[in-house]
Amino acid sequence: MDDDPTVSEVVAGYLTGAGYDVARAADGPAALECFARRRADLVVLDLMLPGMDGFEVCRRMRAHGPVPVIMLTARGDEDDRILGLETGADDYVTKPFSPRELVLRVDSVLRRAGAAAVPAGRSPLIEGAGLVLDPAARRASRDGRVLALTLREFDLLAFLLRHPGRVFTREELMREVWGWDFGDLSTVTVHVRRLRGKAEADPARPELIRTVWGVGYRLDLPAGAPGAFGAPS
Repeated sequence: MDDDPTVSEVVAGYLTGAGYDVARAADGPAALECFARRRADLVVLDLMLPGMDGFEVCRRMRAHGPVPVIMLTARGDEDDRILGLETGADDYVTKPFSPRELVLRVDSVLRRAGAAAVPAGRSPLIEGAGLVLDPAARRASRDGRVLALTLREFDLLAFLLRHPGRVFTREELMREVWGWDFGDLSTVTVHVRRLRGKAEADPARPELIRTVWGVGYRLDLPAGAPGAFGAPS
């Protein structure tokens, strides 16, 4: 979904060539109408859509349930990128970009979403610190309270909960959770912040997902709490 017909045509052409079935929309309201008619497996969404910007379109789509979103933006401003991630986008690509890179990003997001949606057998629950994650159902709760997590937030929490007490750098988390060997590390920072806002009792004073200054992040289980269950990610 892009307001520039040339960009939209090129992106659609590359995605179609990669085997994807693509529907296009020229503005925000048309994007929402298209999404309502035909629930997509993934949305490539331009930030600067006419009629309604990409942030609002993403919010409204997410109100109907989780859907992977990759945001396109012509702006290089970090605040816009972070706002896109905080709105719930799973990834973003800054214009000008390589269409081949975008296809690789789409492949990566869908591969992780597909692996999570169609697990090989019933995956065991992952538990610890009052958290219960069901990988097969993509459902998470803490102390009985359901957590409304995005695809990446769920994957990040599951990964950390499978490795309690271990510190991971942002580069390691990007590689293990996102499947990328390179990228903007603020993606990890924003997702950790969003995850704390949903999983911590007090996000301003996190006791679960700790920052290890100069290194990265670590998930702590309370003393005496049972370890997590489930196969390694």
